[in-house]
Amino acid sequence: MSDIPGIVVTGVSGRMGQMLVQTIAASDKAQLVGALERPGHDWVGQDLGVVMGGAASGIIVSDDPVEAFAKAQAVIDFTAPAASVEFAALAAQARAVHVIGTTGLQPEDLKKITAAARHAVIVRAGNMSLGVNLLVGLTRRVAAALDADFDIEVVEAHHRHKVDAPSGTALMLGEAAAQGRGVALDDVADRGRDGITGARRIGDIGFTAIRGGDVVGEHDVIFAADGERIVLRHLATDRAIFARGALKAALWGQVQKPGEYDMMDVLGLS
Repeated sequence: MSDIPGIVVTGVSGRMGQMLVQTIAASDKAQLVGALERPGHDWVGQDLGVVMGGAASGIIVSDDPVEAFAKAQAVIDFTAPAASVEFAALAAQARAVHVIGTTGLQPEDLKKITAAARHAVIVRAGNMSLGVNLLVGLTRRVAAALDADFDIEVVEAHHRHKVDAPSGTALMLGEAAAQGRGVALDDVADRGRDGITGARRIGDIGFTAIRGGDVVGEHDVIFAADGERIVLRHLATDRAIFARGALKAALWGQVQKPGEYDMMDVLGLS
């Protein structure tokens, strides 16, 4: 029996799911032991390697998370809020590390995830890349250094298929800016402008979402004052960076105590 951690990938037919499978297959530090899809999906019951267009892998796509998680040391999950909440409870029962890259989670979802983290390690982040998490830290520091004369805008762009806005990463950046200023993001966020909106409120943190084409992910944090602007930017050109970050989180979580963590913890940037 192998000593390296066994990982289950949820939502395996999606772009991130397939990228995670490829990333794990290329690693000598983890092994894929399960692949999940929703009940009724065409891939359920089929060999994962075959449905991905390659040779048979021996991994049969399942719709039963209880069975899959029972043989795993980690679960990597880029799916949808309702599914991730369910998986959090089941992964905690299996004492498997749960890495959550799902975005669009609501406060009630987060409460349930926090409850599950009392029993197992959960690493949740709106973005798993090293560069973005460095950008989060920089955003917090710049916001702390500048006063309210500098307006803050977070501008993000993603592919046409993304279903939530602003992106999880944009919200991470907005939260970092709010923390730098010592305010609550909910009190200062401006997430939609249309028509005659009036002048911008001093101290607001604005969000703009662009959707189109196959954009992997672009995020700008703009600090704008009279006569000058500071722009912090991250461009993602390959979603493999997210898969590599998620795998790093799954491995890091193997030696942590139960609790809720993020990528800043994984990367030692907290």
